[in-house]
Amino acid sequence: MILAGSSSMGGSTTSGPPVPAGLPIPSAANKWKRMLECDEFVGARRSKHTVVAYKDAIYVFGGDNGKNMLNDLIRFGVKDKSWGRAFSTGTPPAPRYHHSAVVHGTSMFVFGGYTGDIHSNSNLTNKNDLFEYNFQNGQWTEWKFVGRTPVPRSAHGAAVYDNKLWIYAGYDGNARLNDMWTIRLTGETHQWEEVQQKGECPPTCCNFPVAVARGCMYVFSGQSGLQITNTLFQFNFKDKTWRRISNEHILRGAPPPPARRYGHTMVHHDRFLYVFGGAADSTLPNDLHCYDLDSQVWSTVIPAPESQVPSGRLFHAAAVIGDAMYIFGGTIDNNVRSGDMYRFQFSSYPKCTLQDDFGKFLQNRQFCDVQFIVGADEAKVSAHIAMIVARSQFLRAKILAARDARNLHFEKLFGTTEVPFAERPILEVKLPNAQPEAFEMVLNYIYTDRIDFKDPFCNKIVLLMMDVYQLAVQFYIPRLEQLCVQYLEFKISKTNVLDALYNADRMGLTLIKDHCMGFITKDDHFNDIVMSPEFAALEKMLIVEIIRKKQNPSKHSTDMKYDKTIGTSLENDMAGKVIPAHKSILAARCTYFQAMFRSFMPADNTVNIQIGDISPSQEAFSSLLRYIYYGDTKMPPEDSLYLFQAPCFYGFTNNRLQAFCKHNLENNITYDNVLQILEASDKMNVPDIKNYALRMVVHNFSQVARLPKMQELTRELLLDVILAVADKGDKRISHDSTFISLYSDI
Repeated sequence: MILAGSSSMGGSTTSGPPVPAGLPIPSAANKWKRMLECDEFVGARRSKHTVVAYKDAIYVFGGDNGKNMLNDLIRFGVKDKSWGRAFSTGTPPAPRYHHSAVVHGTSMFVFGGYTGDIHSNSNLTNKNDLFEYNFQNGQWTEWKFVGRTPVPRSAHGAAVYDNKLWIYAGYDGNARLNDMWTIRLTGETHQWEEVQQKGECPPTCCNFPVAVARGCMYVFSGQSGLQITNTLFQFNFKDKTWRRISNEHILRGAPPPPARRYGHTMVHHDRFLYVFGGAADSTLPNDLHCYDLDSQVWSTVIPAPESQVPSGRLFHAAAVIGDAMYIFGGTIDNNVRSGDMYRFQFSSYPKCTLQDDFGKFLQNRQFCDVQFIVGADEAKVSAHIAMIVARSQFLRAKILAARDARNLHFEKLFGTTEVPFAERPILEVKLPNAQPEAFEMVLNYIYTDRIDFKDPFCNKIVLLMMDVYQLAVQFYIPRLEQLCVQYLEFKISKTNVLDALYNADRMGLTLIKDHCMGFITKDDHFNDIVMSPEFAALEKMLIVEIIRKKQNPSKHSTDMKYDKTIGTSLENDMAGKVIPAHKSILAARCTYFQAMFRSFMPADNTVNIQIGDISPSQEAFSSLLRYIYYGDTKMPPEDSLYLFQAPCFYGFTNNRLQAFCKHNLENNITYDNVLQILEASDKMNVPDIKNYALRMVVHNFSQVARLPKMQELTRELLLDVILAVADKGDKRISHDSTFISLYSDI
């Protein structure tokens, strides 16, 4: 299919849309900034305290200053950037640290913690009391309960959901806990209820953060004795079930989670969880990690230039106001308490939907133009040629061979290969040695860069992944090979290693067979495995190999080696394949084209590209196709004006492109490109951008006037520039006249 763009603007003009309200595109995205430090006369430097956000202020309660426990309440105003003591009446909680604090309605609730005199080492105890602080009147109130109460604890987690306070785990003075309690924060009766947790609960732990998002509570790492991990756990409030999020990053080829740690913070904003600081194996890292709740992958946030990044710390506290995170205090190097406040500006662009769009398109199976005949039973699997040939050289060769065979058949049957498109049978490619379920998983990877299981807890998942690995090798998809290797290394255990060994031997998968052999012959695995009934039923030759391997162990590591640089991603493979365009790609990404192709096929397989009544420039047209094909958002600022309306007009999944266009225009107009922006905004009839460009032309007139582009402006635009210069001159003359009149008596 050919998409016809235009090298110049044609047709009538149309009003450009206003800048969408509320787009979270800050000019200093991902930027750290140090705020005003809290003076000692307002509140001491501290750690093990709590921080909550209410309206436009951060409230800090308790903690310790290295010598004494604290119970003061101090306030940082976000708008006026000032510190002060919060007004309070009534009896506050006793001085404490490692307590919890949450906000519900117009109140802050403080639960538990460790109290006493740490200086004299007396009266030290954990608490299970609950205090309410009302922000509106400053009143402290201690709650009284009926019935059972949680055991006293500190270093626990607390969350608010469904008008209830939820308390989880912590330390009771003797042992770490993993129980959960809840109490309703509305009504007259105050009664605790122990929660019966289901699913895969985290180990007993303390000094961990929690975050609430999408009806779930998330717990990451913490102090769990020998069981400390860097696993993320998810608790669903409605069905009270835990889920361990452990290997999704492997299936998506994403970076691993942050290193295990304790004393860190975790907050939720938009679709992300942000983890900062803590003690990670005797170090105090200061990198910021981000977990995407949609794609279920971790990444490290790169700070914006000129960021004032906080030093590493633990037992600090964090809260979110608007589109920024604030962290305060903590223990830094040499056990020093901090009084620093830092602000981190979030970057919340709408997510890239490239993988989701292609994945949904595969599920819908619309506009398929190739059919794979898979396995001995000849299962039929439909797909799209444009996606397949971009990602697998092997399958590309198969498709080309099938097309040549079909053309040869047409030549014999009709005397020509020019058969009308509507009368051509769908292209068929036979894969007799492929297993259908494994091929479907490979196909899903081709479209989405992800491996998804229909039943992730199936006992045969390791064997299925071996089939996927075999196809990845055959189809030459190196990156998928690496994912399979990593996943198999992660999943092979004492209970399934013999099955994996048998199938690796049968399928000729030497790499996996060697790994299984090394796993079996490890000292702490060998006895359990060889004494099992499965070992006795193993083939004789494999038993002999295992015994010989045990007697003469190889010096090589049993870990399967993989190289993260091998292979290409979906974005890499789709890049550069933009003109002529592919019907399936356009329909997968744009509802406009999907509806068009469902209703009719354009004459001559050619589509004239318009954005409203505007034909984009060739450069903007190329930028649009790069975004459609592989999610690229890099473009010259002048292209951003043309593409501003594209998300609405073409029906993209979200306004990600529009958000980048807005950000691009706000941050990248210079005197070098201002005339292109001026010209484009005039043709697109976007007056705000045009006026901004005119002001920049006037401000940098001596430089802009010498640009070659100045001679190419239309007569109308040159008049606009002259009038803008004249207006500035009139204002200066008016200002000078006022100045003279004020001082005329000198």
